[in-house]
Order: sequence, then structure tokens, then C-alpha cells
Amino acid sequence: MSHHGISSAKRASALSSSWKNYLFVLPILLFMLVFVLFPIIYNITLSLQDVNVYNFKKAHHFAGLENYIETFKDPVFYTAFRNSAVFTVLSLLFQFGIGFALALFFNRKFPGRNLMRSLMLLAWMLPAVITASVFQWMLNGDYGVLNFILHGLGIIDQPHSWLSDNRTSLLSTVVANIWIGIPFNMIILLTGLQGMPEQLYEAAKLDGANRLKQFRHITMPLMRPTILILIMLGIINTFKVFDVIFIMTAGGPVNSSNVLPIYAYQLSFTKFQFSQGASVSMIMFIILILIAIVYLRMTSKEEAQ
Repeated sequence: MSHHGISSAKRASALSSSWKNYLFVLPILLFMLVFVLFPIIYNITLSLQDVNVYNFKKAHHFAGLENYIETFKDPVFYTAFRNSAVFTVLSLLFQFGIGFALALFFNRKFPGRNLMRSLMLLAWMLPAVITASVFQWMLNGDYGVLNFILHGLGIIDQPHSWLSDNRTSLLSTVVANIWIGIPFNMIILLTGLQGMPEQLYEAAKLDGANRLKQFRHITMPLMRPTILILIMLGIINTFKVFDVIFIMTAGGPVNSSNVLPIYAYQLSFTKFQFSQGASVSMIMFIILILIAIVYLRMTSKEEAQ
């Protein structure tokens, strides 16, 4: 066989191997196109049209930014946005704080550590629907166990409707969401702590550094990438929480616990204003994209340093 024939055969073999590699990637590409890219494009298109229950099967005219303008004119949008921000910040603050404390605790060696750590994961393994239903029962104003305990301790004189009071409804859902998120934060942070080199701590001890200085100058700087990833994932997961709040309060009473995902649901499937509901979803999507951009800029600066 000539040199030209051998080269052609090699190119054909490389091309065939390349196509085989693409075939392995094809299922995930199809999944991304059907379940990620298509819904996003469809939602963008829907938000720019005038689609409601009356003209759903008819031709839809282009509405431009009218749905977004109507959304920004609605005072409920700002209530839902404020509640989403409060819900996200409080949830992340306590999930991270308690999760970090537990991670530091379980990073120490003691009898029964693995068993206790496994039990901690139960709150995360349970479906959010079950956890929300349990908290709804616990915080019920008529037969809730929380009122029973507080009344027995003499803290309250009469039962309190935690989920029906606009002063405590949002905080009640925050407590439930904190309970769900603590194990996830603990596991991620514990994984980061267990990857710490022991030599650094031994050297710090020889230099006379106490536990607080070791935590400040060794643990926190080395845990910074893990913490950034955890906060980023926490913001995304918490900002779009729907099931916990919907089961416990459905956004009430009087929108006191209404958040953007429930507000979008109400517009689309209660008021049947599909396009305006899509516009709220797009606003949420843009907010999360901006947060992701900030995270990527922060991580790029970390890598540069």
C-alpha cells in the first residue's frame, strides 16, 4: 500500500473514532436540547406573546415587553421578590452556619460518628413534600406540637396560628427549609475539611497558633472555593423553592409568604395569564444568571491569585 493510501486509511479511522465519541455524548445532548434548551426558548417566546386561557389555541400576537411592564407594575411582584430575598438569605445564613458547625463537629474522631452523620442525612434524603407536610402539622394552630410544647413550658398562654399569621408565615417556611438544607451544607463542608492537609495544622501548633488562629488563617482560606460553590448552589436551589412553601402556606395569608416561583405559578395556573407567568419565570432566570456571572468572576479572580 502506498504512503498516500496509508494516510487516507489513518484519517478515515480517526474520523470513524471521532464519530463514535460523539455518539457517546449524543444522549446527554438530546436530553439538554429537549429538557433544558427547548423549555428556555419556549418560555422566552411565551413571555413575548399575549397568551391566556381564552386564546391559548388561537394565533398569538407579538406583545413585546408588555408582559414585563405589567409584571413590574404589579405590587404583588415586589412583595414576592422581597419575600424571595428574605427566604433565600435567612435560609442560606442558618443552613451554612449550622452546617459548618456540624461539619467541624463531625470532623473530629469520636465513637458513633458515622452513625450520627448518617442520621443527620435523613432530613436531606426525605422528599421535600414529606418534610413540608410534617412542619405544617407541627406548626398547626389547632393541634400543632409546637404550640403544645410552648404552652407546656409557659412561653405562650394560647395557641398561635404560625402559618395563618402574616407575621410568622414566611419565617415558618424558612425554618422548614433550613431543616432540609442543613445536611447538604454539612456534607459538602465536611468533605472540604477532610481534604485539609494535617501538616499545616501541625506546623501551626508548633508555631503556637491556637484553634481560633488555625481556623482563621488555615481553615477558612483553604475552604474558600468550597464555600463559594456551596453558596452559589444554595442561592440557586433556595431562590427557586416552590414545593415547601406551596404545601405549608401556598403563599398566604395575603401574600405574606408569597415568593416568585409561587407568584409565577399563580399567574399561569390560577389566573391563566400564561405569558405574564412566563415573564416572571424569565425575570427569575435572569437574576440567577447574573448571580452565576458574579460567581464566575469571583472564581476567576481566585484562580488568578
